[in-house]
Amino acid sequence: MNWFYPILQIPARLALRIYVKKLKTNMPEAFNMEGPLLLACNHPNSFLDAILLSAWFKRPIHSLARGDAFKNPLHARLMALLHMHPIYRTSEGPENLGQNYQTFEICKEVFKGNGIVLIFSEGLCTNEWHLRSLKKGTARLAVSAWEAGIPLKVLPVGYNYHSFKSAEKIIHINFGKSMVQPADLESLSDGKKLLQFNELLKEELQSLVYEIPPGETAIAIEKFKYEPPVFKKILLVVPALLGLIIHYPLYKLLDNFVKSKAAGSGHANSIFLGIAFFGYPIFLLLLNIILMFFIGWYSLLVWVLLPFVAYALVQVKTTKYYGE
Repeated sequence: MNWFYPILQIPARLALRIYVKKLKTNMPEAFNMEGPLLLACNHPNSFLDAILLSAWFKRPIHSLARGDAFKNPLHARLMALLHMHPIYRTSEGPENLGQNYQTFEICKEVFKGNGIVLIFSEGLCTNEWHLRSLKKGTARLAVSAWEAGIPLKVLPVGYNYHSFKSAEKIIHINFGKSMVQPADLESLSDGKKLLQFNELLKEELQSLVYEIPPGETAIAIEKFKYEPPVFKKILLVVPALLGLIIHYPLYKLLDNFVKSKAAGSGHANSIFLGIAFFGYPIFLLLLNIILMFFIGWYSLLVWVLLPFVAYALVQVKTTKYYGE
């Protein structure tokens, strides 16, 4: 039994409540869905896209990730514990493409157990408000499952982020209509099966993913506009100030490190949040140990007070949009 995944879900949900200023979805009940289910998503913000659904879905999610991330044996083991499986592109070596069939077989076994798989239908991640052309991987997996007699449902998912730069997030997750096996599937050639599927999926995703031209922040503000109630901001202003004083040095240290390593890669924002997710508990532990020499067991309060003032800071902070 994989105990690592459900245990990690708990701090992931707590962290997202701090980092995410506002999470909006058109279908909250989707988080309770069961399989066999394939989540067909756009891919604007690297592994944060997978973390969001994995944290909030009640059932475990198996995610397909780029194959080169599995080169390091330690990374591969960690990703396996997180229910992540490799999918290879031609650019990662034609000799690896055969392993995609093994991954698809794993996915079909997940479906047979009424499980859930997440796939990024655009393939590569790009930080933009735009739906890019769909690759054939989603279609191949869905058609393969249907041909194996699996009653698979495909649920289109559109991720929309107010910014790909700021640490805090306003996120809209839009779910579309579930796609089931077409009645005429067997009468179509293999190529037409994939083409028909992608046309239907693209049509659905286009209604879920915001199309905002680069630099059109006025449109983005209209789409994502959100401010906490005035009374809430008044109540949180003092904790937010404390949160700024306490966390700013840590934030700048981490921000400068990530920019030096991943600036311009399209993954910087997700890397920042990933390091913060794993590093923040270490920061709290070290602070807890130091304060214990001065205030004893009262030092345990840092595990409650610091996340709270960080939450307050995110809620009070002025929202900046992608492109500003």
